[in-house]
Amino acid sequence: MAKPAIGRTQLTRRGVLVATAGTLLTAACGSDETNSPGPTTRGSEELIIGASLELTGPGAAHGVLQERALRITVDTLNEEGVPVGNLRRKIKMIYRDNGSRPETAEQQATELIQKEGVHAMLGGVLAETSLAMLTVAQTEQVPFISLGSADNIVTPLTARTYIYKLQPNAKDVVEMMSDLLLARKHNTVGVIYSGGEYGKTGVGALRSKLRSIIKVESELPNTGSNFSSAAEKIVEKNPEAVIIWAQAPDSGAALAALRGASYGGQIIFDPGGVADDTLADKDKQAQASGALAVHPASLAGTSLTDTTMADLDRRDFIYRYIQKHGAFRGFAPYSSDAVRLLANAARLGRSVDRGRIRVYLENLTAEGIAGSYEFTPIAHGGMAADSLAVFEVTSGAWIRIS
Repeated sequence: MAKPAIGRTQLTRRGVLVATAGTLLTAACGSDETNSPGPTTRGSEELIIGASLELTGPGAAHGVLQERALRITVDTLNEEGVPVGNLRRKIKMIYRDNGSRPETAEQQATELIQKEGVHAMLGGVLAETSLAMLTVAQTEQVPFISLGSADNIVTPLTARTYIYKLQPNAKDVVEMMSDLLLARKHNTVGVIYSGGEYGKTGVGALRSKLRSIIKVESELPNTGSNFSSAAEKIVEKNPEAVIIWAQAPDSGAALAALRGASYGGQIIFDPGGVADDTLADKDKQAQASGALAVHPASLAGTSLTDTTMADLDRRDFIYRYIQKHGAFRGFAPYSSDAVRLLANAARLGRSVDRGRIRVYLENLTAEGIAGSYEFTPIAHGGMAADSLAVFEVTSGAWIRIS
C-alpha cells in the first residue's frame, strides 16, 4: 500500500489564493481599486500600529526574530507608503518589550491605545501575553493580530470580534503529524508538552487525533527548571516516537533531557520548536539530528525558480534580512504578514478608522510571506493548513522533506 501523502492540497489552495488575492505586499502598496464607501481620515497622515513583543524573557527566542521581520517589512512598505483613500500613509510602528510578562503586555496594550492612539496592534508571541493584550483590544475595540498560538485566542468568536491570529491551528499541525507517524509506521507515541495555554491547546489536539497510540504524556515544569523527571517519565514507556509540543527554549531543553535519559527514538517538534536556540551549537545539532518538525513551508526560504508574486516578495524579504542580519534564520515571519494584513485592510477600507480596519480584515484572503490566510466573519485564524510542510534536521539545518 502506498504511503499516505503528508502534504494536503497544496497546489489547488495556494494556487487559488495567489490567483484571487495576490500577495499582501502587492495589495498593501498597490493602487486603491475598491469601491468601498467611507470617509478618509485626514488628521494624521500615518497608519499607527503598536507592537508588544517578547524581546527579553522566555519568549525572546521567537520575539526578537519577529521584531527583526517587522522592522524590515515596515521599512519596505514605507518606501512608497500605503494608499488609504486619497492619502499615501507611512506606517508608524511603536515597539514595546513586554519581557514575556502578561501583566506588562496588558499595561502596554492600554498605553498604546489610550496614550499613543494606535489604529491597530500586533504582538504576543506567547499565548499568555496575547490573551492579556486581546482583553484590552476587545474592550477598546481596536484590531489586534496575535502572534501567539492557542485555541482560545480567537474563540469564542462572539468575544473576539476584533481579534485575529496567524500561527497554524493545532489541529492542522496534528493532522500532518498523524500522516507522518503513519507513513513511518510509528505505532506508539509519547507527548511531552509545556504548561499554560500553548501546551494545553497542543495536547488537546493530539489527544483528539492520536488517543489510540499515545502511550505516555508528560508535562514540562516552568521554563528554566530541570526537565529530567519529565523526560524520564517518557523514556520509561519507550514509545517509538516522541512529540515535543513546546516553544523554544523549552523545546530544545526537552530534547536535551530526553537524549540525556538515553532516548534514541524519533523526535517530532511542533512549529514552536523551530528557532535558532534549538540548533544553536554543535551539541544541540547532534542531539536534534534526524528530528522532524511540522512548520510553515517558509522555513525553506525560496529559490530562483520561484516565480509567483508571493515567491518574489518572499525572496525580497529574505534578501533584505540577509543584508541586515548576515543570514536568514528560516523562522516564520508572522509579524511581517501581520503588518501587511493591517495595511491592506486600511487600504481596502480607505480609512484608518479602527472599526473599518476590523471589517475589512475580517474578509481578507491573501498569500503572505509566512503562509496563506483566509479570514471570514466566522473564522479569525490561523494560517491555512496547506502552508505547512515537514522538515528534518540534517547537518545542523532544517531541510524540507515534504
